[in-house]
Amino acid sequence: MLAGSLQTVARALLADGPAALERFRLTVGRPVLPMLAHTASSVADAVGRLGACAVEEKLDGIRVQVHRDGDTVRVHTRTLDDITDRLPEITSAARGLHGDSFILDGEVIALDETGRPRSFQETAGRVGSRVDVAAAAAAVPVSPVFFDALSVDGRDLLDLPFFERHAELARLVPEPMRVRRTVLAGEADLRAAEDFLEQTLARGHEGVVVKSLDAPYSAGRRGAAWLKVKPVHTLDLVVLAAEWGHGRRTGRLSNLHLGARTADGGFAMLGKTFKGLTDALLAWQTDRLRDLAVEDDGWVVTVRPELVVEIAYDGLQRSSRYPAGVALRFARVVRYREDKGPEQADTVETVLAAHPRVRP
Repeated sequence: MLAGSLQTVARALLADGPAALERFRLTVGRPVLPMLAHTASSVADAVGRLGACAVEEKLDGIRVQVHRDGDTVRVHTRTLDDITDRLPEITSAARGLHGDSFILDGEVIALDETGRPRSFQETAGRVGSRVDVAAAAAAVPVSPVFFDALSVDGRDLLDLPFFERHAELARLVPEPMRVRRTVLAGEADLRAAEDFLEQTLARGHEGVVVKSLDAPYSAGRRGAAWLKVKPVHTLDLVVLAAEWGHGRRTGRLSNLHLGARTADGGFAMLGKTFKGLTDALLAWQTDRLRDLAVEDDGWVVTVRPELVVEIAYDGLQRSSRYPAGVALRFARVVRYREDKGPEQADTVETVLAAHPRVRP
């Protein structure tokens, strides 16, 4: 990964043996895969596992890695795609920083006039736009928010502990362009961490990332040194249809079509999910939905809207595919609610009220 070429590394290794691997270092202009976070159930869980740590805002933006070498700036996504030409604001911001050789890790995010985050779709749409970049930038300006430094002035920082990397970041990047954070000594500061999470959610962001102060930067790995904490939203929705599964789910009704109640007494579909289903639950729901079936076209089985299921999800996004204009993000089944009838399911207005900035 550091060399950008497996063949180059293999040739050096075959020619000169294991000592040749020391030649390959992090290089400005050659992106590496980002360090990723595991999930913790709560701030208390995360702090209890890490001890001394930093608690940082978790932004609902697009992960970027920014490289600067003199006047040359390149911006890469988490999949290493070069998106420099789409984000002139990020290039300008990088050129305005104190150093002239660095690699920074962060996110780009679109904010409204009050400083609150716009919907993820607006940020993603802006980053994905390849035509008329000037017009796109005027309509949806984005801002960089940095949280790590991988290289500064030709020094590879990957193996340094996080508190040292952040000190280098703070030296280069002014506070408004750094992610908000609070530093904890350990579980004794748990109340401060929980307060920080509450404040972060109040500002419209999606949660926090709790990071060990001593951990190196594990490029391309989802290590235990970064733990993300997000509130889990749940809804009681009605199953409107289900799709026949394939592979090991062949013969089972798997992908559920989920609906919320509408003002006229009907149901509006908010998305689909096949996640969270155990083998036992798959077998049960297949039998139950067959009993409720009103149509089967060989792919989708439409059912009477009588079965209520509790769904966990990470948030909403705007969507032109569904009648309510929104869709669930990362929906998964928690349990079926046979104690509830469809008239007790959540309404579209309830869903929208919980996510006011994602109204269609």
